[in-house]
Amino acid sequence: MALNPQLMPNGMPVPFVNEMFVLVRDGVEFEVDKIPGGHGGNVKAKGVIYLSNIRMVFVASKPVENFVAFDMPMLYIHAEKFNQPIFHCNNISGQVEPVVPENEHRALYSTHSFKILFKEGGCGTFVPLFLNLISSVRQYNRQMQQAAETAAAAPRVDPLQAAQTPVDEMMRHAYVDPNDPTKIYLQQPSGESQLRRRAYHSSGPAER
Repeated sequence: MALNPQLMPNGMPVPFVNEMFVLVRDGVEFEVDKIPGGHGGNVKAKGVIYLSNIRMVFVASKPVENFVAFDMPMLYIHAEKFNQPIFHCNNISGQVEPVVPENEHRALYSTHSFKILFKEGGCGTFVPLFLNLISSVRQYNRQMQQAAETAAAAPRVDPLQAAQTPVDEMMRHAYVDPNDPTKIYLQQPSGESQLRRRAYHSSGPAER
């Protein structure tokens, strides 16, 4: 994960090189733990979820103290589960590992638990697309790892590897739930700039 990723003026995440946005879903509530700041590290906010072939990004409608957005690389998410409680709204829960800078130690960073609650409308479009996409990303990553197993030690997983996952076919054949306000990007959104990020942790600005 990465707290408060770079956003464009319209609130959309600044894309990485080769990143393809799959969908955007408004009207969700997001819960996450172990965030530096108040409320004992627990944050709850309403906002928008962006899903791409690399990551899932929550952007809050209104900042909660220092919390504006939360970036979850697809390759770093695990234990994801679709929950359908009887007396509460449908939700996805899971855990996400931190994106640790190369010069820092993993022990300094915590694994976060998160929950996405669908409080406005259905989720029959979002949930299958998310689960199919994360499954494809993992399968493609396993193939890449097997091809590179000649190395003595496995290198740290680069979250941007997920960009190689083919998603076009998945998007074209996605089921559209009329009760789900999710919007699928049949064409990539044209941002207000052509900036593209090249790494999660970078000392310089995004590149054109």
